[in-house]
Amino acid sequence: MGAIDEQVAAIEEEIRSTAYNKATQGHIGRLKAKLAALRIEREKRAKGKGGGVGYSVRKSGHATVGLVGYPSVGKSTLLTRITGAQSEAAAYDFTTVSIIPGMLRYAGASIQILDMPGLVPGASKGRGRGREVLSVVRSVDLILFLIDPEHTLFRALVDELEGSGVRVNARPPRIAINQGERGGLTISSTVKLTHLAGGLATDIAREFGLHNGTIVFREDATADQLIDALAANRVYVPAILAVNKGDLLSSAEVEKLRQKMRPFEATFVSARTGAGIETLVRRIAEALQFIRIYVKPPGKPPDREEPVILRKGQKVADLLNRLPEELAAAFKAAQVWGRSARFPGQTVGREHGLSDEDVVTVVVYRGGRPAE
Repeated sequence: MGAIDEQVAAIEEEIRSTAYNKATQGHIGRLKAKLAALRIEREKRAKGKGGGVGYSVRKSGHATVGLVGYPSVGKSTLLTRITGAQSEAAAYDFTTVSIIPGMLRYAGASIQILDMPGLVPGASKGRGRGREVLSVVRSVDLILFLIDPEHTLFRALVDELEGSGVRVNARPPRIAINQGERGGLTISSTVKLTHLAGGLATDIAREFGLHNGTIVFREDATADQLIDALAANRVYVPAILAVNKGDLLSSAEVEKLRQKMRPFEATFVSARTGAGIETLVRRIAEALQFIRIYVKPPGKPPDREEPVILRKGQKVADLLNRLPEELAAAFKAAQVWGRSARFPGQTVGREHGLSDEDVVTVVVYRGGRPAE
Protein backbone atom coordinates (compact mmCIF):
# COMPACT_ATOMS: atom_id res chain seq x y z
CA MET A 1 0.00 0.00 0.00
CA GLY A 2 1.43 3.37 -1.03
CA ALA A 3 1.60 6.50 1.12
CA ILE A 4 -1.55 7.98 -0.45
CA ASP A 5 -3.46 4.73 0.03
CA GLU A 6 -2.46 4.70 3.69
CA GLN A 7 -3.64 8.28 4.16
CA VAL A 8 -6.92 7.53 2.39
CA ALA A 9 -7.53 4.46 4.55
CA ALA A 10 -6.74 6.38 7.75
CA ILE A 11 -9.10 9.24 6.88
CA GLU A 12 -11.87 6.84 5.85
CA GLU A 13 -11.56 5.09 9.19
CA GLU A 14 -11.64 8.38 11.10
CA ILE A 15 -14.78 9.47 9.27
CA ARG A 16 -16.44 6.12 10.03
CA SER A 17 -15.55 6.32 13.71
CA THR A 18 -16.61 9.94 14.22
CA ALA A 19 -20.21 10.48 15.25
CA TYR A 20 -21.84 13.13 13.08
CA ASN A 21 -23.40 16.00 15.00
CA LYS A 22 -23.34 19.78 15.10
CA ALA A 23 -20.06 19.80 17.03
CA THR A 24 -18.26 17.45 14.62
CA GLN A 25 -19.73 18.45 11.24
CA GLY A 26 -16.94 20.95 10.55
CA HIS A 27 -14.22 18.42 11.35
CA ILE A 28 -15.89 15.77 9.19
CA GLY A 29 -16.25 18.29 6.35
CA ARG A 30 -12.51 19.00 6.46
CA LEU A 31 -11.74 15.29 6.51
CA LYS A 32 -13.96 14.71 3.47
CA ALA A 33 -12.21 17.53 1.61
CA LYS A 34 -8.79 16.08 2.39
CA LEU A 35 -10.03 12.63 1.34
CA ALA A 36 -11.41 13.93 -1.99
CA ALA A 37 -8.17 15.77 -2.76
CA LEU A 38 -6.11 12.65 -2.02
CA ARG A 39 -8.31 10.48 -4.24
CA ILE A 40 -7.91 12.94 -7.11
CA GLU A 41 -4.13 12.86 -6.65
CA ARG A 42 -4.19 9.06 -6.58
CA GLU A 43 -6.15 8.91 -9.83
CA LYS A 44 -3.73 11.31 -11.51
CA ARG A 45 -0.77 9.15 -10.50
CA ALA A 46 -2.51 5.98 -11.66
CA LYS A 47 -3.21 7.50 -15.07
CA GLY A 48 0.38 8.68 -15.29
CA LYS A 49 1.49 5.09 -14.86
CA GLY A 50 -0.90 3.84 -17.52
CA GLY A 51 -3.63 2.81 -15.08
CA GLY A 52 -7.23 3.89 -14.90
CA VAL A 53 -8.11 2.58 -18.34
CA GLY A 54 -11.82 1.83 -18.76
CA TYR A 55 -13.90 0.09 -21.36
CA SER A 56 -14.16 1.77 -24.73
CA VAL A 57 -17.82 1.93 -25.72
CA ARG A 58 -19.04 3.61 -28.87
CA LYS A 59 -22.26 5.43 -28.06
CA SER A 60 -25.01 5.33 -30.64
CA GLY A 61 -28.69 6.16 -30.92
CA HIS A 62 -30.45 9.09 -29.30
CA ALA A 63 -29.40 8.19 -25.74
CA THR A 64 -27.45 5.54 -23.81
CA VAL A 65 -28.69 3.62 -20.77
CA GLY A 66 -26.34 1.68 -18.49
CA LEU A 67 -27.56 -1.46 -16.70
CA VAL A 68 -26.10 -1.40 -13.17
CA GLY A 69 -26.55 -4.17 -10.61
CA TYR A 70 -24.96 -7.01 -8.71
CA PRO A 71 -23.70 -10.09 -10.57
CA SER A 72 -26.34 -12.63 -11.61
CA VAL A 73 -29.45 -10.46 -11.07
CA GLY A 74 -30.61 -10.93 -14.67
CA LYS A 75 -29.08 -7.98 -16.52
CA SER A 76 -28.19 -10.09 -19.55
CA THR A 77 -31.65 -11.65 -19.70
CA LEU A 78 -33.26 -8.22 -19.40
CA LEU A 79 -31.09 -6.86 -22.22
CA THR A 80 -32.16 -9.74 -24.45
CA ARG A 81 -35.80 -9.25 -23.48
CA ILE A 82 -35.97 -5.56 -24.34
CA THR A 83 -33.52 -5.35 -27.25
CA GLY A 84 -32.95 -8.85 -28.61
CA ALA A 85 -29.18 -8.54 -28.04
CA GLN A 86 -27.42 -11.68 -26.87
CA SER A 87 -25.06 -11.42 -23.88
CA GLU A 88 -22.61 -14.20 -23.00
CA ALA A 89 -23.84 -15.26 -19.57
CA ALA A 90 -23.91 -18.13 -17.09
CA ALA A 91 -25.16 -18.59 -13.54
CA TYR A 92 -22.07 -17.47 -11.61
CA ASP A 93 -20.38 -14.18 -10.73
CA PHE A 94 -18.65 -12.07 -13.38
CA THR A 95 -20.26 -13.92 -16.25
CA THR A 96 -20.73 -10.85 -18.44
CA VAL A 97 -17.27 -10.75 -19.95
CA SER A 98 -17.53 -7.39 -21.70
CA ILE A 99 -19.88 -4.50 -22.31
CA ILE A 100 -22.74 -5.84 -24.44
CA PRO A 101 -24.78 -3.19 -26.28
CA GLY A 102 -28.34 -3.57 -27.50
CA MET A 103 -30.71 -1.13 -29.21
CA LEU A 104 -34.23 -0.44 -27.98
CA ARG A 105 -36.63 1.23 -30.42
CA TYR A 106 -39.40 3.26 -28.82
CA ALA A 107 -41.73 5.86 -30.35
CA GLY A 108 -39.21 6.81 -33.04
CA ALA A 109 -36.26 6.94 -30.64
CA SER A 110 -33.24 4.62 -30.66
CA ILE A 111 -32.02 3.90 -27.13
CA GLN A 112 -28.71 2.11 -26.63
CA ILE A 113 -28.74 -0.26 -23.63
CA LEU A 114 -25.40 -1.37 -22.17
CA ASP A 115 -25.14 -4.61 -20.18
CA MET A 116 -22.10 -4.33 -17.91
CA PRO A 117 -20.35 -6.68 -15.49
CA GLY A 118 -22.02 -6.75 -12.09
CA LEU A 119 -20.76 -4.50 -9.32
CA VAL A 120 -19.56 -5.85 -5.99
CA PRO A 121 -18.66 -4.12 -2.70
CA GLY A 122 -15.40 -2.27 -3.25
CA ALA A 123 -16.04 -1.70 -6.97
CA SER A 124 -15.12 1.99 -6.72
CA LYS A 125 -11.75 0.90 -5.29
CA GLY A 126 -11.09 -1.46 -8.19
CA ARG A 127 -12.56 -4.77 -7.02
CA GLY A 128 -14.17 -6.95 -9.67
CA ARG A 129 -13.21 -4.66 -12.57
CA GLY A 130 -15.26 -2.02 -10.80
CA ARG A 131 -13.30 1.01 -11.94
CA GLU A 132 -13.58 0.00 -15.59
CA VAL A 133 -17.33 -0.49 -15.28
CA LEU A 134 -17.79 2.77 -13.39
CA SER A 135 -15.86 4.63 -16.08
CA VAL A 136 -18.60 3.58 -18.51
CA VAL A 137 -21.36 4.54 -16.06
CA ARG A 138 -19.94 8.08 -16.01
CA SER A 139 -20.70 8.44 -19.73
CA VAL A 140 -24.30 7.20 -19.91
CA ASP A 141 -27.42 9.35 -20.14
CA LEU A 142 -29.47 7.22 -17.74
CA ILE A 143 -28.68 4.55 -15.15
CA LEU A 144 -31.04 1.59 -14.87
CA PHE A 145 -30.42 -0.11 -11.53
CA LEU A 146 -31.48 -3.74 -11.50
CA ILE A 147 -31.81 -5.78 -8.31
CA ASP A 148 -33.67 -8.97 -7.43
CA PRO A 149 -35.22 -10.36 -4.21
CA GLU A 150 -31.86 -11.91 -3.24
CA HIS A 151 -29.81 -8.76 -3.87
CA THR A 152 -31.66 -5.90 -2.18
CA LEU A 153 -28.73 -3.85 -0.82
CA PHE A 154 -29.60 -1.08 -3.24
CA ARG A 155 -28.02 1.70 -1.17
CA ALA A 156 -24.65 -0.07 -1.45
CA LEU A 157 -24.85 0.15 -5.26
CA VAL A 158 -25.53 3.88 -5.05
CA ASP A 159 -22.62 4.27 -2.61
CA GLU A 160 -20.23 2.61 -5.10
CA LEU A 161 -21.29 5.11 -7.76
CA GLU A 162 -20.96 7.99 -5.32
CA GLY A 163 -17.45 6.79 -4.51
CA SER A 164 -16.48 7.09 -8.17
CA GLY A 165 -17.85 10.63 -8.53
CA VAL A 166 -21.27 9.74 -9.99
CA ARG A 167 -24.11 11.74 -8.44
CA VAL A 168 -27.42 9.95 -8.91
CA ASN A 169 -30.60 11.98 -9.52
CA ALA A 170 -28.83 15.15 -8.43
CA ARG A 171 -27.88 18.43 -10.08
CA PRO A 172 -24.60 20.35 -9.93
CA PRO A 173 -24.44 22.72 -6.95
CA ARG A 174 -24.98 26.39 -7.71
CA ILE A 175 -21.48 27.44 -6.77
CA ALA A 176 -19.25 29.63 -8.95
CA ILE A 177 -15.50 29.16 -8.41
CA ASN A 178 -12.79 31.30 -9.96
CA GLN A 179 -9.07 30.75 -9.41
CA GLY A 180 -6.98 33.88 -8.85
CA GLU A 181 -3.25 34.54 -8.75
CA ARG A 182 -3.14 36.84 -5.74
CA GLY A 183 -5.30 38.74 -3.29
CA GLY A 184 -6.44 35.86 -1.13
CA LEU A 185 -9.72 33.98 -1.19
CA THR A 186 -13.05 35.82 -1.15
CA ILE A 187 -16.22 33.94 -0.28
CA SER A 188 -19.67 35.45 -0.83
CA SER A 189 -23.22 34.21 -1.11
CA THR A 190 -26.65 35.31 -2.25
CA VAL A 191 -28.29 33.22 0.50
CA LYS A 192 -27.59 32.50 4.15
CA LEU A 193 -25.10 29.63 4.55
CA THR A 194 -26.13 27.32 7.38
CA HIS A 195 -23.78 24.38 6.70
CA LEU A 196 -20.45 26.11 6.11
CA ALA A 197 -20.02 28.42 9.08
CA GLY A 198 -16.84 29.08 11.06
CA GLY A 199 -14.50 29.31 8.10
CA LEU A 200 -15.30 25.77 6.93
CA ALA A 201 -15.69 26.85 3.29
CA THR A 202 -12.23 28.44 3.35
CA ASP A 203 -10.67 25.38 4.99
CA ILE A 204 -12.21 23.06 2.39
CA ALA A 205 -11.02 25.27 -0.47
CA ARG A 206 -7.47 25.22 0.87
CA GLU A 207 -7.44 21.41 0.87
CA PHE A 208 -7.84 21.70 -2.90
CA GLY A 209 -5.06 24.26 -3.18
CA LEU A 210 -7.39 27.20 -3.74
CA HIS A 211 -5.83 30.11 -1.84
CA ASN A 212 -6.61 32.98 -4.23
CA GLY A 213 -9.82 33.70 -6.10
CA THR A 214 -13.54 33.81 -5.40
CA ILE A 215 -16.28 31.39 -4.42
CA VAL A 216 -19.87 32.57 -4.84
CA PHE A 217 -22.69 30.49 -3.35
CA ARG A 218 -26.11 30.78 -4.95
CA GLU A 219 -27.68 28.18 -2.67
CA ASP A 220 -27.29 27.02 0.92
CA ALA A 221 -24.69 24.41 -0.02
CA THR A 222 -23.34 21.63 2.18
CA ALA A 223 -19.71 20.69 2.65
CA ASP A 224 -20.22 17.73 0.29
CA GLN A 225 -21.59 20.02 -2.43
CA LEU A 226 -18.66 22.42 -2.10
CA ILE A 227 -16.24 19.49 -2.29
CA ASP A 228 -17.99 18.29 -5.46
CA ALA A 229 -17.73 21.75 -7.03
CA LEU A 230 -14.02 22.04 -6.15
CA ALA A 231 -13.25 18.51 -7.35
CA ALA A 232 -14.72 19.42 -10.77
CA ASN A 233 -14.83 15.77 -11.80
CA ARG A 234 -18.34 14.78 -10.76
CA VAL A 235 -21.02 13.70 -13.22
CA TYR A 236 -24.74 14.02 -12.58
CA VAL A 237 -26.80 11.19 -14.03
CA PRO A 238 -30.54 10.45 -13.70
CA ALA A 239 -31.48 6.94 -12.62
CA ILE A 240 -34.44 4.61 -12.29
CA LEU A 241 -34.81 1.27 -10.50
CA ALA A 242 -36.22 -2.09 -11.55
CA VAL A 243 -36.67 -5.24 -9.46
CA ASN A 244 -36.29 -8.47 -11.43
CA LYS A 245 -38.11 -11.72 -10.59
CA GLY A 246 -41.07 -9.71 -9.40
CA ASP A 247 -43.35 -12.53 -10.55
CA LEU A 248 -41.97 -14.68 -7.71
CA LEU A 249 -43.03 -12.21 -5.00
CA SER A 250 -46.33 -11.99 -3.15
CA SER A 251 -48.19 -8.67 -3.08
CA ALA A 252 -47.05 -8.17 0.54
CA GLU A 253 -43.41 -8.81 -0.43
CA VAL A 254 -43.71 -6.39 -3.35
CA GLU A 255 -45.05 -3.66 -1.09
CA LYS A 256 -42.37 -4.26 1.55
CA LEU A 257 -39.61 -4.04 -1.06
CA ARG A 258 -41.22 -1.01 -2.66
CA GLN A 259 -41.10 0.84 0.66
CA LYS A 260 -37.51 -0.24 1.27
CA MET A 261 -36.40 1.27 -2.04
CA ARG A 262 -37.83 4.75 -1.36
CA PRO A 263 -37.31 7.46 -2.57
CA PHE A 264 -36.81 5.45 -5.78
CA GLU A 265 -40.02 4.27 -7.41
CA ALA A 266 -39.31 0.62 -8.16
CA THR A 267 -40.71 -1.08 -11.26
CA PHE A 268 -41.23 -4.82 -10.75
CA VAL A 269 -40.49 -6.96 -13.80
CA SER A 270 -39.68 -10.49 -14.88
CA ALA A 271 -36.94 -10.63 -17.50
CA ARG A 272 -37.77 -14.33 -17.90
CA THR A 273 -41.52 -13.99 -18.64
CA GLY A 274 -41.69 -10.41 -19.85
CA ALA A 275 -44.01 -9.24 -17.06
CA GLY A 276 -43.71 -5.51 -16.43
CA ILE A 277 -41.35 -4.94 -19.36
CA GLU A 278 -43.68 -2.56 -21.22
CA THR A 279 -43.97 -0.41 -18.09
CA LEU A 280 -40.20 -0.39 -17.66
CA VAL A 281 -39.57 0.60 -21.27
CA ARG A 282 -42.04 3.47 -20.92
CA ARG A 283 -40.29 4.63 -17.75
CA ILE A 284 -36.92 4.54 -19.53
CA ALA A 285 -38.27 6.77 -22.30
CA GLU A 286 -39.91 9.15 -19.83
CA ALA A 287 -36.71 9.46 -17.79
CA LEU A 288 -34.71 10.30 -20.92
CA GLN A 289 -37.10 13.20 -21.63
CA PHE A 290 -37.21 12.96 -25.40
CA ILE A 291 -38.70 15.77 -27.43
CA ARG A 292 -39.95 15.62 -31.02
CA ILE A 293 -38.95 18.35 -33.48
CA TYR A 294 -40.76 18.64 -36.80
CA VAL A 295 -38.63 20.05 -39.60
CA LYS A 296 -40.52 22.26 -42.07
CA PRO A 297 -38.93 22.55 -45.53
CA PRO A 298 -39.48 25.95 -47.18
CA GLY A 299 -42.87 26.22 -48.83
CA LYS A 300 -43.98 22.81 -47.54
CA PRO A 301 -45.80 21.50 -44.47
CA PRO A 302 -43.71 20.09 -41.58
CA ASP A 303 -42.75 16.42 -41.69
CA ARG A 304 -44.86 15.01 -38.84
CA GLU A 305 -44.26 11.40 -39.82
CA GLU A 306 -40.56 11.33 -38.95
CA PRO A 307 -39.69 13.90 -36.26
CA VAL A 308 -36.11 14.53 -35.23
CA ILE A 309 -35.65 13.10 -31.73
CA LEU A 310 -33.82 15.33 -29.27
CA ARG A 311 -33.78 15.54 -25.47
CA LYS A 312 -35.23 18.16 -23.17
CA GLY A 313 -32.91 21.15 -22.90
CA GLN A 314 -31.27 20.66 -26.29
CA LYS A 315 -30.93 23.52 -28.75
CA VAL A 316 -31.07 24.40 -32.41
CA ALA A 317 -27.36 23.48 -32.56
CA ASP A 318 -28.25 19.93 -31.49
CA LEU A 319 -30.95 19.78 -34.16
CA LEU A 320 -28.40 20.78 -36.80
CA ASN A 321 -26.22 17.85 -35.73
CA ARG A 322 -29.09 15.54 -36.74
CA LEU A 323 -29.59 17.19 -40.16
CA PRO A 324 -27.48 16.95 -43.33
CA GLU A 325 -24.03 18.50 -42.90
CA GLU A 326 -24.58 21.08 -45.63
CA LEU A 327 -27.45 22.65 -43.64
CA ALA A 328 -25.29 23.06 -40.55
CA ALA A 329 -22.39 24.48 -42.60
CA ALA A 330 -24.61 27.08 -44.34
CA PHE A 331 -26.78 27.85 -41.30
CA LYS A 332 -27.96 31.46 -41.04
CA ALA A 333 -30.88 31.23 -38.61
CA ALA A 334 -33.94 29.16 -37.75
CA GLN A 335 -37.61 30.00 -37.65
CA VAL A 336 -39.56 28.33 -34.85
CA TRP A 337 -43.25 27.69 -34.23
CA GLY A 338 -44.27 26.11 -30.94
CA ARG A 339 -43.90 26.40 -27.18
CA SER A 340 -40.28 27.57 -27.26
CA ALA A 341 -41.10 30.51 -29.54
CA ARG A 342 -42.25 33.88 -28.18
CA PHE A 343 -44.40 34.27 -31.30
CA PRO A 344 -45.09 32.06 -34.36
CA GLY A 345 -42.16 31.97 -36.76
CA GLN A 346 -39.68 33.56 -34.35
CA THR A 347 -36.19 33.88 -35.84
CA VAL A 348 -33.57 32.35 -33.54
CA GLY A 349 -29.93 31.28 -33.51
CA ARG A 350 -28.06 28.10 -32.65
CA GLU A 351 -28.39 28.58 -28.87
CA HIS A 352 -32.18 28.70 -28.84
CA GLY A 353 -33.63 25.98 -26.61
CA LEU A 354 -36.30 23.82 -28.24
CA SER A 355 -39.50 22.27 -26.81
CA ASP A 356 -41.48 19.15 -27.61
CA GLU A 357 -43.34 19.33 -30.95
CA ASP A 358 -41.69 22.56 -32.08
CA VAL A 359 -41.74 23.16 -35.84
CA VAL A 360 -38.44 24.45 -37.24
CA THR A 361 -37.40 25.83 -40.61
CA VAL A 362 -33.65 26.20 -41.18
CA VAL A 363 -32.55 29.36 -43.01
CA VAL A 364 -29.23 28.98 -44.84
CA TYR A 365 -26.81 31.09 -46.89
CA ARG A 366 -26.91 30.35 -50.60
CA GLY A 367 -25.04 32.32 -53.19
CA GLY A 368 -24.05 35.00 -50.68
CA ARG A 369 -27.57 35.62 -49.39
CA PRO A 370 -29.81 33.91 -46.87
CA ALA A 371 -32.38 31.45 -48.19
CA GLU A 372 -34.74 28.94 -46.65
